[in-house]
Amino acid sequence: MMKGSQFIDVFKTGNIVVPIYFLKQYKKFNLTMEEFIFLMYLYHLGDKSLFNPSKYQEDLNLESSKVMEYISVLTDKKLVQVEVVKNEKDLMEEVVLLDGFYRKLSLLMVEEGNQKSATYQSNIFETVEKEFGRTLSPIEYEIIKAWLDNDIDEDLIKEAIKEATFNGVSNLRYIDKILYEWGKLNIKTVKDVENHRKKRAQHREEEADSNIDLDIVDWDWFDDDSDE
Repeated sequence: MMKGSQFIDVFKTGNIVVPIYFLKQYKKFNLTMEEFIFLMYLYHLGDKSLFNPSKYQEDLNLESSKVMEYISVLTDKKLVQVEVVKNEKDLMEEVVLLDGFYRKLSLLMVEEGNQKSATYQSNIFETVEKEFGRTLSPIEYEIIKAWLDNDIDEDLIKEAIKEATFNGVSNLRYIDKILYEWGKLNIKTVKDVENHRKKRAQHREEEADSNIDLDIVDWDWFDDDSDE
């Protein structure tokens, strides 16, 4: 079994980079920390990497028996699959697939999102889903939740959605950009948005007036002798 110091050495070499979300969820995979770290090592190698126990053994400083034990655990839990496929040179080779891990991760994210939706009292999620014509992804849910956590008024969020729709964009990051720009202008309510639009329209009118050609305005049309 890998010791704590070995984990530190593995992280330092850059062989394993564990996304924070995975680290928070690892217990839900019903794995020991050592098994989870091994899974993250495979994740770092790619979605479809060559099955190479000797490389795993060398990279992680593990005994061969321990490597095979981890592989066995992960396959039994249907988190990874070891399959024989034909490569681009038309040769057969063993590869490690992480489809099972991604499926379980997706289910966890959906379940977590549903639980949060049930406890978070807001109809803004339904509003966005209705506007987009589809169910929100877990990431999109977190973006909207962050708006609410930052005390952004729900009506202001809806106004930003209208603004995005008016511009032909149904993208949550675009809406986030609108809210960010409004925040810089200290716009906190729909009334603030309306006042800002009025000021902007007035400014455009003043600019248009200032760009009128004064020579044309002052022209004495009755004394125009240009045709003579």
